[in-house]
Amino acid sequence: MNLTLKKLKTFFFEKRIGFYFLAVILYVLKTDLAYLTKFSLGAQSLYQQIIMLLNPIATAMLLLGIGLLFKGRKSYYIMLFIDFLMTTLMFANILYYREFSDFLTIELVSRSSQNSGGLGGSIAGIFKLTDLFVYLDIVLLIVLIAVKVIKLNPAPIGRRKPFTYIVISFSIFCANLSMAYSDRSGLLTRTFDNNYIVKYLGLNFFTGYNTFRAQETNAVRSKANASDLTSVTQYIDQHRVPVNPQYFGKAKGKNVIIFHLESFQQFLIDFKYEGKVITPNINALFHNPNSISFDNFFNQIGEGKTSDAEMMMENSLFGLPAGSAMLQYGGENTFNAAPDILSNHNYKSAVFHGGAGSFWNRDATYKSWGYDAFMSLHSYPNKKGYYHEYGIKDKIFLKTTAPYLEQLPQPFYSKIITVSNHYAFDFDKEDLTIDKSDTGDKTVDGYIQTAHYLDEAVGEFMNWFHSSGLSKNTMIVFYGDHFGISDNHKPAIRKLLDRKHFGEFDDVQFQRVPLIVYMPGLKGKIDHTYGGEIDFLPTLLDLMGIDNTKTLQFGQDLLSGKSNQVVAMRNGNFVTPKYTKAKGKYYLTKNGKHIASEDEDANEKEELSNLTNAVTTQLSLSDRVIQRDLLRFYKTPNLKKVDRSKYSYTKNATEKTFDQFSESPQTYENQRQKLGIADPNYITDAPELITKSERPNNRLAAVSAAGLKPDAKKKVVNDFNAWFGQQAGTNKLGLMTFKPLNVNDNSFYQTSFGKIGNNKDYPIHPLENPLILYHSKSGKTGLLNESNQNDIDFNKPFTMYLIADDGNVYEANIFKDTFPGVYNGLATNETQMVYYTPLPHTSSMFLKLHELIESNHDKD
Repeated sequence: MNLTLKKLKTFFFEKRIGFYFLAVILYVLKTDLAYLTKFSLGAQSLYQQIIMLLNPIATAMLLLGIGLLFKGRKSYYIMLFIDFLMTTLMFANILYYREFSDFLTIELVSRSSQNSGGLGGSIAGIFKLTDLFVYLDIVLLIVLIAVKVIKLNPAPIGRRKPFTYIVISFSIFCANLSMAYSDRSGLLTRTFDNNYIVKYLGLNFFTGYNTFRAQETNAVRSKANASDLTSVTQYIDQHRVPVNPQYFGKAKGKNVIIFHLESFQQFLIDFKYEGKVITPNINALFHNPNSISFDNFFNQIGEGKTSDAEMMMENSLFGLPAGSAMLQYGGENTFNAAPDILSNHNYKSAVFHGGAGSFWNRDATYKSWGYDAFMSLHSYPNKKGYYHEYGIKDKIFLKTTAPYLEQLPQPFYSKIITVSNHYAFDFDKEDLTIDKSDTGDKTVDGYIQTAHYLDEAVGEFMNWFHSSGLSKNTMIVFYGDHFGISDNHKPAIRKLLDRKHFGEFDDVQFQRVPLIVYMPGLKGKIDHTYGGEIDFLPTLLDLMGIDNTKTLQFGQDLLSGKSNQVVAMRNGNFVTPKYTKAKGKYYLTKNGKHIASEDEDANEKEELSNLTNAVTTQLSLSDRVIQRDLLRFYKTPNLKKVDRSKYSYTKNATEKTFDQFSESPQTYENQRQKLGIADPNYITDAPELITKSERPNNRLAAVSAAGLKPDAKKKVVNDFNAWFGQQAGTNKLGLMTFKPLNVNDNSFYQTSFGKIGNNKDYPIHPLENPLILYHSKSGKTGLLNESNQNDIDFNKPFTMYLIADDGNVYEANIFKDTFPGVYNGLATNETQMVYYTPLPHTSSMFLKLHELIESNHDKD
């Protein structure tokens, strides 16, 4: 034992190779400690943890091995110096990560060196004394050298050994890379987040890789000049389409909310599985008479997935053929994005996302796009059970976001990014309210459940949106960013959709995602125009009455009626109303019939060739704009490179921004309070936010039909019954008729709640002829009538939601044995009134009832 210890002491303290390995071991250990205590890399499995803890070894051996190439005592000093440089890099990243939840990039360091008011000015506020532990090993080595414990051995070690250790370090890195790719394929080509690279390959590798990519990008950018823009401007000018006077400016001056429906596909609209409607709330929005809904709208994403969708939706630029444009160019390029364009029209802008701000490089990209505020994960409460996979669960996220929308100065442009309907569609059981499908494919079966959860969250948000009054001056746009179920699941897709065949043509058609433009007062329709995400920005700007003839956008206004309806896919596929190209083959879009090359006539062959060339041209020119940063050369009064230094999205900076926003008299919150409109509460049934005892056994909801003539009221009921029968497979429900509770002629509602009208805290007006929606504990939902009223157990507490004649929404918690008089076993003498929004489960029915009542009022 003593002999072994003596040999180890001799090796580490008296031999240069031993000093090298001692430095490597100490560096690896402190790096692992920093990974575990200073960063949040999200290692979710034992395998990932092993990779994370091993990844510093290769680069430490490689870089410290450089010192072995020097002779004598200089070798020790070089190794210490390299160790110091690597440690300082780690220290700087610890400070930066604490504030920004991301890692330092060469671009950021370069900008900081040009701006002394950048990162350096805030170091004192970020620094913690425990951060200095990363230097302890270096201090220890220096002290041991100073007191002669470590003896600097100048004896030569030969040339072969240093190169041997360098070769070994490369071998270890290759093993590390192989392990990383076995757990995360496409790590370097399709990464979402810098955290992933550090977690799998290490901090030193990330810095080197980022520097290499930056140099590669700068090399391409440096060769570009203004003449490269000529072919781009010519193409765009040739493809501009006229505006449609029927829609141009219909949303002028309105607030805009872009609502990102994660992985939501068009097939879910009106889709039923075993008789169960999966997305009733989004269905209702899609068919609402105040919605323009597109049923031939396609996602056009590539490897960048969601980031590609955002790039197209807000810039009308395609994602890249490989990788993510937001990751590679988002923090450096000049853009002419929606928030920047609208800032010229006095709009304030904000993004709300319950995930990490560094994901898809959003925290850097949004500065380039001109967003005034970005609320990401660090700005949201994150208690146990709130977070799942990619971010805060949608119901919790939306409830938390809603008040911040009211704090934005009007007019505002905002984007809400949901995450719960994300691959692999495996969600907490307590949040799921429907059974999974039974295809035998875990991904596909889970997709139905998480899509339903997203729909419920949308319903809750829309209830608040209407009851708050914000809807009166706001246009809200819902869009699906990309597919949820890939073509790797074809057998399960066939079973889910009850199809005998699902081939390459079907998969291209399966790329449809919803686009719903909803605004009260908008003349809605189901629009069959073919288009994609690249076309959204020009469509939006035309609706808002903003001239976009001086912008460089590769899309076309879908409401123009003159768009070419050629939908280019990132992989070269395309869809038009007539033809579809899928993996090099052509099909007729109307029936999926394959067009064999020998069957093509001369005209058809030329038409297909022209379409293919048009798609290739559009994609390649868009790539040129991004890869060469050509917008910096585009001279127009409304386009200038955004000053990124104006924006900060740290938690403290975000709080400060919203504090400043809230002081504006133009916020909806301040205007609502000035008018004396009460603060609408946001109702959610998220189990993380309410206890089981707080969940009512039964739920009712009422909408006033006051002012409707008898025939009109009868028509409303009949139309609603017919609609509800289609939605839920249920036949006629009828209208609830209330029996008097006592000698006066008041209805049940007027008797039960009339006294509450004298309550100063909760003044309400009785409903005339209320229509009642209910949700029972057994899960039944519908329009209450005498034939189904037994679904409600009136002997137990239940909740009724009421929209009174004053337009306000109330919740009444009704309890047994509290009111004189009996109605179906209910005995009550008082109620507890709380100002709330409608029941989430019935939100689509509320929308439908509102629609029918309003339309029949107009006819009167």
